[in-house]
Amino acid sequence: MTAAGTADRLDLGVVLQTNPPAWRVVDLARRAELHGFSHVWTFDSHLLWQEPFVIYSQILSATHRVTVGPMVTNPATRDVTVTASLFATLNDMFGNRTVCGIGRGDSAVRVTNGKPVTLAELRAAVTTVRGLAGGQSVEYHGTTLHLPWAPDSRTPVWVAAYGPRALALAGEVGDGFILQLADPDIVAWSIDAVRQAAERAGRDPAEVTICVAAPAYVTDETPSGTGGDGPADGAGRSLAHAYDQCRWFGGMVGNHVAEIVARYGAGETAGAGIPAALTDFVAGRVDYDYNEHGRAGNTHTAFVSDEILDRFCLVGPPARHVERLLELKALGVDQFALYLQHDANDETLQAYGELVRPAVQEAGRVRE
Repeated sequence: MTAAGTADRLDLGVVLQTNPPAWRVVDLARRAELHGFSHVWTFDSHLLWQEPFVIYSQILSATHRVTVGPMVTNPATRDVTVTASLFATLNDMFGNRTVCGIGRGDSAVRVTNGKPVTLAELRAAVTTVRGLAGGQSVEYHGTTLHLPWAPDSRTPVWVAAYGPRALALAGEVGDGFILQLADPDIVAWSIDAVRQAAERAGRDPAEVTICVAAPAYVTDETPSGTGGDGPADGAGRSLAHAYDQCRWFGGMVGNHVAEIVARYGAGETAGAGIPAALTDFVAGRVDYDYNEHGRAGNTHTAFVSDEILDRFCLVGPPARHVERLLELKALGVDQFALYLQHDANDETLQAYGELVRPAVQEAGRVRE
């Protein structure tokens, strides 16, 4: 990995929900690999959707090279030693093709009326999972643990973060950093915070893989005021329909941003240098129903404007997606992981495989 903005590739990932039937999730993962995606991620909320680690074994069995993992798991609902053993088992069965996205806990925790873990607990979880799933001995609750049957296992741990302290943690201990939105200004600020923290910790900032995740929806229309002229393959889908299919994402991001606003304030006066672009959009936010978490057409996202969706997501004809991907790559993004929580799963994978990825690849940015 090279310094921000100069890396020689942009990986593409896809983020799935483990909705039944599980065979459909496996099939989407298989199709993603055929279309050139390098990573297959899933949500991890054991009550809202089916158990992802069971499905990971089937995805790995049905594919040849994709890396799989949760976006994201947490140390509250999963004991970290069990999580590490799950990864190590998958690695032993299928080769080291796993990655652990981890955060403080959101939907999996909230639906049980629980609370996210502290940053100190998250930091300990990162080192424990990486160590145990990496063939190392770790100190855990006053004792030394290791997995003697997995000496060759390796699972990188990527930290999901929005706020300043979590961003610092990602830079200090994460193998990677996950930002769940694609607004260029926020991406630039977040990457800078992560890389500065890595440097302060004595690390090479380029060691931290940067992953941006957001919905992508291909249409025949181009958002007003943007570029992106070129061939369209949106099968007649309109911008208005695409916005409605992606509006859930603003609600999900709003949950995390609301906590940041409560701690640091909003707008130009927000503390810790947090950009107004991150905080201002939650001004009209109301209660959130986790039973509709991550679902298109939910009833609690009226505050999310089309303009916000243009910033946070990738919406428009294929050429517009190419333009946004190259912009993210120039900011130092190593992987773009697109959410498929909408009504055009197959069409999006096909458009990315046949139009978007080849165009970015032609620009010399995507790995063969």
